[in-house]
Amino acid sequence: MSEITLSIADQSLIALKLSPEEAGGELRLAAAVKLYELGRLSSGAAAQLAGIPKPVFLMKLGEYGVDTFRLSKEELQQETPLA
Repeated sequence: MSEITLSIADQSLIALKLSPEEAGGELRLAAAVKLYELGRLSSGAAAQLAGIPKPVFLMKLGEYGVDTFRLSKEELQQETPLA
């Protein structure tokens, strides 16, 4: 497993009202959500990056305003029966 170190200004932690450990977890989740939203990671890979179970990650997406399931217009038309 690789490790990445991120320096954060103390003022940022104060503004966020988070400890360094809490900030690390929140930043991991935010990065995972954004990479999922961009289509760079699957939901499973993003959940692993965030360090949380996949069902929990899928629920967290709503808190960030990210759709849990993404279908293209064509896929949605295929899934929706015609009346």
